[in-house]
Amino acid sequence: MNYRHSYHAGNFADVLKHAVLARIIAYLKRKDPAFRVIDTHAGIGIYDLSSTEAQKTGEWRDGVGRVISAKLSPELREFLAPWLEAVATLNPDGGIRTYPGSPKLTRMLLRKQDRLTAIELHADDARQLRRVFEGDYQVRVIELDGWLALGGHLPPKEKRGLVLVDPPFEVDGEYDRMIDGLARATRRFPGGSYMLWHPIKADSPLAGFDKKLIALGRPRTLTVRMLTRDNMTAPGLNGSGLVIINPPFTLEAELKVALPELARLLSQSPGGTGAGSEVRILVGEA
Repeated sequence: MNYRHSYHAGNFADVLKHAVLARIIAYLKRKDPAFRVIDTHAGIGIYDLSSTEAQKTGEWRDGVGRVISAKLSPELREFLAPWLEAVATLNPDGGIRTYPGSPKLTRMLLRKQDRLTAIELHADDARQLRRVFEGDYQVRVIELDGWLALGGHLPPKEKRGLVLVDPPFEVDGEYDRMIDGLARATRRFPGGSYMLWHPIKADSPLAGFDKKLIALGRPRTLTVRMLTRDNMTAPGLNGSGLVIINPPFTLEAELKVALPELARLLSQSPGGTGAGSEVRILVGEA
C-alpha cells in the first residue's frame, strides 16, 4: 500500500469532491433532525501543504490554489461557498497552507446534534486521525477496512445521513467493490445519501461501470465527471468522477451551471484543451 494522500491533498480532484461533499452536508442541515456522515476511507484529516510531500508534487497549486486566487462567477462562488468558508477558517492569515481532508471538512460543517464516523485502515493514519479529533464526542474514529463499514455500520441510529466512499484506487477491482458495496449498503440503508469518488484515466472502465450502476437500479443515481485534460491521449489522472445516490433535489441543476466553469479553471492543458464536464442521471425516480 504505497498511496499517501499527503502528496495529492488539495488537487483538482479534491476540489470537486470536497466542494460537492460540503454542498450535500449543507442541504442535510436544512432539516432539524440529526444526521451522521460515515467516511469509509478517511485519511489523516488535515494536510500541511508546506510539507515535503505536498511541495514535492505541488498539485494543490493547480487545485485549491487556483480557486482561492481566481475571480469566480457569482454562481460558482455560491456553489463553492461551504467548502471555501471551511478552507478560509483553517487559514485565517490568508493564502492556503492547511487543507482539510474530508473528515475535518465534515466536522467543521456539523451542528451540535450531528455525528461523524471516520474509518481508516492504515494504522499510522488512524492514529493521526484520532489525534485530530481527540476529545471530540461528535466524532468516532475506527481503524477498519472501509469496505466493511458498508455492511456493519449501516443504518446509522440517526436514520439520516451521507456515506462517503473515497478509496485510493491502488489495487485492482475497486470499481467492482463500489458496485458490490453500494448493493449491500443501499439494501441496509435505502434512505441514505451516498457519494463515491473515482479517478478518470484513459484506461478507466467507465462505460462498463455505468452499465453496472444502471443494472444495480438504485433510484436517483447521479454521475458527475470533470475532465481537466484530454482523456484519450494524456497519461495519468485526467479527471475526477462522482457517483451520488439520493442527491439533494437541486444538486443536478447547480452542478450543470457550476461545473463547466470549474473544469475550465482547473484545466491542466494549455488553452483548456480537453477540459469539460458531464452531469447525468443514470437512474431516475423509482
